[in-house]
Amino acid sequence: MNSFTPPEFNQLAAPVAWWAARTPDQLALVDGTGTWTYAQLNEAIIMVRDTLLARGTRPGDRVGVLGDNGAPMVALMLGASLAGAWVMPLNPRLTDREIDEVASHATPACLLFAHPATGRARQHAQRYNAQIITIEGLGPIAVSETSQRAAPELNADVAALIYTSGTTGQPKGVMLTHRNLLISARASGAIRKISPADIVYSVLPISHILGFTGVMLGTLTYGGTIRLAPRFDPPSALRAILHDHITIIIGAPSMFALLAEYAALQGMTKLPPHRLRLIASAGAPLDPAVKAAVEACFGMVLNNGYGITECAPTIAQTRIDRPRRDCSVGMLLPGLEARLDGEAGGIGALHLRGPTVMAGYYRDEAATAAVLDADGWFDTGDLATFEDDHLFIVGRTKEQIIRYGFKIYPAEIEAVLNAYPGVRQSAVIGRGDGAHQDVIAFVEPAAGATLHLPDLIDYTANRLADYKRPAEIRLAAALPMGATGKVQKSLLIA
Repeated sequence: MNSFTPPEFNQLAAPVAWWAARTPDQLALVDGTGTWTYAQLNEAIIMVRDTLLARGTRPGDRVGVLGDNGAPMVALMLGASLAGAWVMPLNPRLTDREIDEVASHATPACLLFAHPATGRARQHAQRYNAQIITIEGLGPIAVSETSQRAAPELNADVAALIYTSGTTGQPKGVMLTHRNLLISARASGAIRKISPADIVYSVLPISHILGFTGVMLGTLTYGGTIRLAPRFDPPSALRAILHDHITIIIGAPSMFALLAEYAALQGMTKLPPHRLRLIASAGAPLDPAVKAAVEACFGMVLNNGYGITECAPTIAQTRIDRPRRDCSVGMLLPGLEARLDGEAGGIGALHLRGPTVMAGYYRDEAATAAVLDADGWFDTGDLATFEDDHLFIVGRTKEQIIRYGFKIYPAEIEAVLNAYPGVRQSAVIGRGDGAHQDVIAFVEPAAGATLHLPDLIDYTANRLADYKRPAEIRLAAALPMGATGKVQKSLLIA
């Protein structure tokens, strides 16, 4: 494994071209529609590039790409990058409001829709009056021009614009360079010892940073095969493990927990023989109970890792040859420096510096300056400690809620609730620990207003992605307030 190391690449699509020239018939992608070799994927990427250039896309334009996991999504993102655009991946599970906010902020030249004839992608494409076009080797996609198209950006180093809502509730575009992403993909792939012999199960959305870099780019860099699944469901995942020769799975702790639970229901307290050589947890905190249950079911170590979008995303990973019995997130990626600010008892606020730290937040100098100083140190917002050279994440200084591996920020949900007629204010907290928390909302009616919970629930359902929607909304006569006028969330009981 990893007996041959490819060269260092400087453009997101370069690994595909490199492997296509050397092993053209090696499988690059497998999805529900068939298989793509590296040669076929490279040809599709070039066709996407040529199509975009012919339609007037310029280097530095932002290009949104919306779709579920699948070969077309990969080709569209890498083709847009090859055209010199800043790729802006979007998850079709986002609501109309969420996509509109991102598009309004990024002012993309166009939006590309993979799988435009199905599901949410079709609804979004229709709303943007997207036209169906056919790209040779790729099939039908949808393209929409945007009314707010802005001038191209001059920074040719930026490769991707990944949006995260942040603690303000407003979308923030994380600017990641080709170097950020490729160094992260190369380092994480090397630690996982990915090679052309591997088949990596891709159930994490490649529209999100972990699926984009750790799974997609990390696998393509080392010439492996990606098996793309549009959604996670335990029966399909178990079938893939037992029958499709999967060698690596990277997923959220809750995904592994659900797999182990489903296997047990099928009478498999331990999985029968399989070809998995690595299972890795990422995207959310891993707790000891989940780690133990998953390891007992799979008969192998559940590795762990830690990252955030602003670091492209991987910060630390456990090493295959140094398995951990605890829930350490492992050692820092090579080239990263860390310091703990305000350290007390070995715990401090984690700051990082290195080649994978973002270029900044798009069109938001104030937000960038708040987390990234002049010396390149980035404030992760997390509390951490080190034991020898292994990192442990102790808690979050931000009010993040983790649900199915997605990071949710209360301020965004509160902004939606507060906009509802008759709501004076709201407060959102998480219920539960670890990787699967429920979102609980407390709502205070305005004076004299009568709120009907079913209507309020419908209102949020139309404005928030399903994983962000409150599991419960409670009416409160008055939210507890501090002396400074801030809601004291610690007094709210979930």
